[in-house]
Amino acid sequence: MRFTISREKLQEGLAAVTPAVPSKTTLPVLANLLVQTSEKGIRLSGTDLDIAISTEVTADVESAGGVTIPARKLAEIARELPPAPVKISSSGDQRITLECGRSKFKLLGLPKGEFPTFPVVQFDKASRVSSGDLQKLISHTAFAASTEESRPILNGVLWELQDAQMRMVATNGHRLAKMELATKSPGAKGSSREFIIPPKALEQIRRLFPAEEELEVAQGENHVGFRSPFTSVYTRLIEGPYPSYEQVIPKDNDKVAIIDRQALIGALKRMSVVASDQTHRIRLSFNSGMLKFSVSTPDLGEAQDELPVRFTGDPLDIGFNAAYLLEILKYLPTDEVKMTFKAPERAATVEPEGWSDSAKYLCLLMPLRLVD
Repeated sequence: MRFTISREKLQEGLAAVTPAVPSKTTLPVLANLLVQTSEKGIRLSGTDLDIAISTEVTADVESAGGVTIPARKLAEIARELPPAPVKISSSGDQRITLECGRSKFKLLGLPKGEFPTFPVVQFDKASRVSSGDLQKLISHTAFAASTEESRPILNGVLWELQDAQMRMVATNGHRLAKMELATKSPGAKGSSREFIIPPKALEQIRRLFPAEEELEVAQGENHVGFRSPFTSVYTRLIEGPYPSYEQVIPKDNDKVAIIDRQALIGALKRMSVVASDQTHRIRLSFNSGMLKFSVSTPDLGEAQDELPVRFTGDPLDIGFNAAYLLEILKYLPTDEVKMTFKAPERAATVEPEGWSDSAKYLCLLMPLRLVD
């Protein structure tokens, strides 16, 4: 194998695939990238067996072939190379030579036959989705997925793909984020698919594909693949039934508060300074014109604050984990937020107020028991 590639194209390809390479692995070949020549240039591939990324970049190929190259070392070398064409060649299955200007490196790879094969996904039955739509869903919901191992199903994000709309839901049992939007490019008529996808894979999809691209999405036995003309991402799916989230979203909350988002974020951050490191509990007291915040932590002290609020309903005292509420507010796209309540022990909802976007976005937050 022998080819010449610009330093910029090499760095571009490496930036796409190296995030799929595990930092620690018991299988040495997973620390390598598979580099193969293709019709358009070269194809770079990396995997940790859960996520696999493959991308094609233009290069001048002199002789075809393939080899695996240590990923981190190749990326470090590429970052330090002078701005000149990079010549890469391999003799046999394992010896790689890299030349750029006056710099010359020799690296030892592993036989390409040891590199894992990518999952079998049939793209001839693929659905088509807008990358921009998918990015919007991911960025507004994936944060709410659980990071604890006690309920593995909650470590994934539910993606429902229907005829003319997509929905994404994530929850850790204490908070929930749900967004749905009409799709510009529906899949096959009558089709309805559900995937439970790890947030790590969704982050790679959000990062790799430009918003203006249309992606092909296809399912294998226990994988789903995303493909654009140059790049493919495959991820293992989380198996099992996702909790019936619609049952926990309250329909009868009759107390409504409209609050300035930035002012609310500021007050919560101030109160968090003296909140418990374990519970992050803060008391919110709502009445017709004012929202009062209070926190009392025995070994730290107390704090109070207040904000003007538009509130309808009977006065309410309710406790929340400030860290969870702050994270939800971070992803709300409007200047004002709408919060609805039923009672101090019932779930509250948080939504963007006055959002003209076609998407529907709702977050749910479970309260904490107040300690008098």
